[in-house]
Amino acid sequence: MTVTSRAVTTAVLATVVAGAAYLGPLWTTGAAAALVLLVAVGWAPLLRLPADGATTVVVLLAGLGGVGVAWFTQGEPVLRNLPVVIAFSLVLAFVAQMLRRGGRPRLVESVSGTTAGIVAAVAAAGWVAAGRSDAGADLVVTSAVGLAVASAVSALPVAGGWTGSLLAVVLGGAAGAGAASAVPEVEPVQGLVVGLVAGLVAAALRFLFDRQPSLASRRAALAAVAVPVTVTGILVFVVGRVLV
Repeated sequence: MTVTSRAVTTAVLATVVAGAAYLGPLWTTGAAAALVLLVAVGWAPLLRLPADGATTVVVLLAGLGGVGVAWFTQGEPVLRNLPVVIAFSLVLAFVAQMLRRGGRPRLVESVSGTTAGIVAAVAAAGWVAAGRSDAGADLVVTSAVGLAVASAVSALPVAGGWTGSLLAVVLGGAAGAGAASAVPEVEPVQGLVVGLVAGLVAAALRFLFDRQPSLASRRAALAAVAVPVTVTGILVFVVGRVLV
């Protein structure tokens, strides 16, 4: 995938999350699970980790566990059991390394890369938790629209470098404020903040992934387009708890 096609695909995924939010919490949960699958499938090739299969399984189980906990936990706070999922996932990551054969080359790189993948995948639970918050679907839609616009701006020819990244952040915030003005549960100022956060995530991860040679792999590209959406989920939930 090119930079442009990755940006457009990320925008499409964010739009899917927004649409799922209005269909209902179960649809949001399904969208979050699909994002986890994309991250898990492509994470090892994206970071060029040695234990491909083990990394895929660990990241997938961690992400689905986080989404499941966010869906099934009753009462507040919704994500109170998420640290348990992360803790067990870290143990599973070490067990996966112990089961490796052939001398376990690049062990530290493999463990640290798998741990990063766990965090990226588990962050998708934030979308489920945000959908179950007081603002509910309105918060999810507002933030997803901001992320979609920021990602789409990144696809423009003028969006390269720091100027383009700043433009993506600003327009992401503006889109969030605009979306918030159309929904009852989120104020425009709150929408502006979540839109800015989404824009910052899109811009930062574009800088991070742009020079990754592994993006020539289709699996790696899948993870690269999904990670901005999953990471935004947990950040939006945190911002929503503070502001909404």
